[in-house]
Amino acid sequence: MKSRSRSLLVILAFCASSASHATIYTARLTGPAEAPPNASPGTGSATVNFDLTAHLLNIDMSFSGLTSGTTASHIHCCSAPPAAAPVATQVPTFTAFPLGVTSGTYVRSFNTLDLATWNPSFVTANGGTAAGAEAALAAGLAAGVSYLNIHTSAFPTGEIRGFLTAASTGQVPEPPAIALFAVAVAALVAARRKHRNADR
Repeated sequence: MKSRSRSLLVILAFCASSASHATIYTARLTGPAEAPPNASPGTGSATVNFDLTAHLLNIDMSFSGLTSGTTASHIHCCSAPPAAAPVATQVPTFTAFPLGVTSGTYVRSFNTLDLATWNPSFVTANGGTAAGAEAALAAGLAAGVSYLNIHTSAFPTGEIRGFLTAASTGQVPEPPAIALFAVAVAALVAARRKHRNADR
C-alpha cells in the first residue's frame, strides 16, 4: 500500500512540474494609437500568449472598419509609446494573415525557436539566433515596448495598432498534465478508502 501511495505522489509531482509558464498580453488597436496617429475608424483587439517554456507565441486577433484592404500585420519591438519600432515577427506579414480585407479574424501559433517566426533583421540585431530574438521580444513585451499593428493600402506604415500589456502571468497546466493529475488524485482517494476499509 505504501509503495502505491508513493507512486501516486511521484505522479502528482510530475504533474506539478509539467506546467508551462505563459504570459498573456492584450492590446486594443486604433488609428490614433498609430505612429503617426490617424483618424481611421478601424478598430481591433489582440491577445498574445507568450510561453517561454513551450517556446510558443499564440496570436488571436480580430479587426473591423478599416479604410482599405489589409496588406500586413506584425508585432514590432522595442520602442516606448508613441514611437515606431522595427518589425520583430515574420515579414512581409504573419503566415496566412487575411489580406485585402477591411475586417477579419486571425488565430495562429508560432514556434519561437524557429527562425521562420522572426524578421531576419530582428534576429541579426539580437544575437543571430531564434533564441536571441525570443528573449528580446520577451523582454520588450514585459517592458511594455512592443505593439501589434495592421497595415493597409491606405496606410502602408500602419492603420491601427496597440501596445501589448500584460493581462496575466502564471503557471498554466498543460491539458495532459491536468488529465494525469485528475487520474492520480482519484486513484489516491480510492487507495486510501480501500486501506481504511481493510483496517475495519
